[in-house]
Amino acid sequence: MAKRVVIVGGGIAGIYVLRSLLARKSDIDEEMDFTVLKREKSGWVSTCGLPFALRGWYEIERTEINKPQFFLDQGVDFRTETEVAKLNLDESSLVLKTGEELKYDYLVIATGRKQEVKETALEGVYTFNNEEDAEKIEATLNREEVENAYIRGRGIIGLQAAAAFSTRGLKTTVHGGPPSLLPSNLDPDMADMVKERMEKDGIRFILDKREITAIKGHEGRVKSVVIGGKEGEKEEIPADIVIIGKWMLPEVDLAWEAGVDIGESGGIVTDRAMHVKEGRGHITNVYAVGDCTEVVDAITHRPRLNQLASTAVTQATVIADNILSDISEQPGLYSPCEYCFGPTAADVGGVLIGSVGVTSEAASRAGIKTISGRATKLTKARYFPGATPLTLKLIFDAYTKKLIGAQMIGEFTVAERVNELGLAIRAGITAEEMRSMERCYDPSLALLVDVTIDAATAALGITPVY
Repeated sequence: MAKRVVIVGGGIAGIYVLRSLLARKSDIDEEMDFTVLKREKSGWVSTCGLPFALRGWYEIERTEINKPQFFLDQGVDFRTETEVAKLNLDESSLVLKTGEELKYDYLVIATGRKQEVKETALEGVYTFNNEEDAEKIEATLNREEVENAYIRGRGIIGLQAAAAFSTRGLKTTVHGGPPSLLPSNLDPDMADMVKERMEKDGIRFILDKREITAIKGHEGRVKSVVIGGKEGEKEEIPADIVIIGKWMLPEVDLAWEAGVDIGESGGIVTDRAMHVKEGRGHITNVYAVGDCTEVVDAITHRPRLNQLASTAVTQATVIADNILSDISEQPGLYSPCEYCFGPTAADVGGVLIGSVGVTSEAASRAGIKTISGRATKLTKARYFPGATPLTLKLIFDAYTKKLIGAQMIGEFTVAERVNELGLAIRAGITAEEMRSMERCYDPSLALLVDVTIDAATAALGITPVY
């Protein structure tokens, strides 16, 4: 009898579990049936591409990589606009809100994340989670009277939305907590570079502890946001469109109600095979993946969230390996999920940011004493057209001198360097080794002495040779 795999959630995490299993089901003799249950009406959407659609680079529709029919044609029971009411883990079943009960042999919880939005009946106030949000935002942006935008949130989503609005001529305000932007990725000295660059595009930043105290409107549409509650601190900000990009919480309600353990970060607790935890044990036919899960940091060894598509894809591969291993009784297919290094790259209005490993603050919270070095150099010889500066900060364990974090800001080669330095962290390369490491050179492609060498040299307290 065919083994039934049910995936709750149709974002990148759930879709990649499905894709991995579909691609490899011929590796085993057993038959498998697949069911995907997702709330949205779409198939597989690249949500990471939505901010660029709002910048006018392409239509929102192009971010739908595969429509539902693509999966239906492969024999997948792919159900859109479908919600799950309850998980019955003891009975290996779940109940839909329609009342229908589905049995499973393997369950994958890929419920993603959610945002808490201040209650309002006004039009023009949105979250920015999926293509439906993007469509609503696009429709509002196309209204002639829209001139001012307010964004609550200082993370990548908030900044990319701000860049899109600024490109379209809106007077844009970004409001986040102190002291700086992108605190999960960048130290304040690096984040301030991003802020200064975006301010040149006319974007205003408010980085303080004031919260939204009122959202005001006229004739059913938002017109302003009030922050701060005390006189002297209160400010009313004009806003024809409001984006709430803060409070990205793991969507764990179904799992929690079913008795699954939720960790200190708010995500579902799993073992390295991605089995969910219940009490003192793990449920070997129930997995969790993606933004709803908690990861273990590779540097601090502490639990945290890492709500990135790249993390979800890695976890999805592990889950597919382990489902196939169990069905086929081939232990050689089994694989564990590695601890999380969190490599991140993002384009924020033409400013490329990258990070991997820990920030100085995260290291300090974990009791890790650090040294760091920062350098700015061109990406190739100054006489070549297109030579642009790249600023790189390297963070090392003060005692072992091993690399534990890297941050960079530039216009080119950021993603490649994030991957390179992620491997360096994994390999335990020290500042001394990085300083003396031989690197490739061609004046049209790279400098004779790369910015990496200068940053490592500076971390050691030695004056770099320019």
